[in-house]
Amino acid sequence: MILADDSTLLREGLARLLADEGHRVLAAVGDAEALLAAVADEPPDVAVIDVRMPPHHRDEGLRAALTIRERWPAVGVLVLSQYVERRYATELLTGSPEGVGYLLKDRVVEIEEFLDALERVAAGRTAFDPEVVRQLLARGGHERALDALTAREREVLTEMAQGHTNAAIATRLFISRSAVEKHVNAIFTKLDLTALAATTHSRRVLAVLRYLGA
Repeated sequence: MILADDSTLLREGLARLLADEGHRVLAAVGDAEALLAAVADEPPDVAVIDVRMPPHHRDEGLRAALTIRERWPAVGVLVLSQYVERRYATELLTGSPEGVGYLLKDRVVEIEEFLDALERVAAGRTAFDPEVVRQLLARGGHERALDALTAREREVLTEMAQGHTNAAIATRLFISRSAVEKHVNAIFTKLDLTALAATTHSRRVLAVLRYLGA
């Protein structure tokens, strides 16, 4: 994998942590230009990228993530930042969510949580922080459609948008898998997404995010 963060302390700390966990770190860089060069030199399974990096510390990392997804679609992208940069995050998440994640640094409280997200993204799945999902869904302009969902269906929708499987949702919400499946079907029906309900898990996440305006 490749790490990109302008904080030397965080970058080197992550590199050491990942090496200790058996992951091979191909490069650890501090700016978007070096990130793209490193990916071009040896495309990794996944790149962990901060949003704000030199030279302007605005959205250089996220724009580099979009470039990676365009040029090297097989490379997973895990954004690890303090901020939810909505414009480019929307483009990243609604372009093709396979192998995409977005975590907030301040909300990652367990190393295992980060490693689980990293492995999901590397495997072509998704990993979204609940707060990222909340902020993106909140601006979608489909509140009337959301009003049709029950409280439990909203919970399931949030878990779906984070990239969790039905089995994982059942465990996290302490309900049966059949109950999750029932709620998922209800969500697709109420959001007029029934035609997409039978597609893969990552595509249903994309459908939900697109419908809600992400």
